[in-house]
Amino acid sequence: QVQLVESGGGLVQAGGSLRLSCAASGRTFRSYVMGWFRQAPGKERKFVTQISWSGLTTYYADSVKGRFTISRDNAKNTMYLQMNSLKPEDTAVYYCVASGRVDGLPEYWGQGTQVTVSS
Repeated sequence: QVQLVESGGGLVQAGGSLRLSCAASGRTFRSYVMGWFRQAPGKERKFVTQISWSGLTTYYADSVKGRFTISRDNAKNTMYLQMNSLKPEDTAVYYCVASGRVDGLPEYWGQGTQVTVSS
């Protein structure tokens, strides 16, 4: 089992910044790929970004590219999401996700942390 716990969410004004953290425990050696999804009220959960185990390969949804930066510290079993130039449409519950599958499909999810961007 892998346990994921998000933190760092909160209320910010449009144009502001926020950094989310995801602490992993358990069989973290299986978490070769990690990333973030988000879900706004009444909408489906959507992909935001992902990062390889080495941290050398990243991918971002078009909606956040250039504004968000994903990183990870394997020694601390922690992943980060730096969010800059936040927009009201970024308001959502952000979920940390991990996968040890060869196809990269999500296996483990955190409980989520709320991010609210006011206009």
